[in-house]
Amino acid sequence: MNHTVQTVFSPVNSGQPPSYEMLKEEHEVAVLGAPHNPAPPTSTVIHIRSETSMPDHVVWSLFNTLFMNPCCLGFIAFAYSVKSRDRKMVGDLTGAQAYASTAKCLNIWALILGILMTIPLIVIPVLIYQAHR
Repeated sequence: MNHTVQTVFSPVNSGQPPSYEMLKEEHEVAVLGAPHNPAPPTSTVIHIRSETSMPDHVVWSLFNTLFMNPCCLGFIAFAYSVKSRDRKMVGDLTGAQAYASTAKCLNIWALILGILMTIPLIVIPVLIYQAHR
């Protein structure tokens, strides 16, 4: 009696026994052979809409609220930014864009007025100090 030993372990899985699914799949390929399908493989494309990235300017508004808040424009811009974020979470992109646009405009004005107010606060004391020397 001539017994031949066939190794079931592949070189990749040496040391660990192969799983049942792998053995079953190898058996099916050996018995049935490779699939013979005359038609080319078809593919299906699914378009998943990603979340719209629309800025709501919350961080800019918070910065203007904490550091440059002339005429409370930074605080008002922050309120509009939060409203914009709320509208975006609900799914009302048109309303979110309107609130974000208002917040952006208020942030621009708060930044400009803050800079225009900061420059004289630095320049005037320097001029006064030089005049008293």
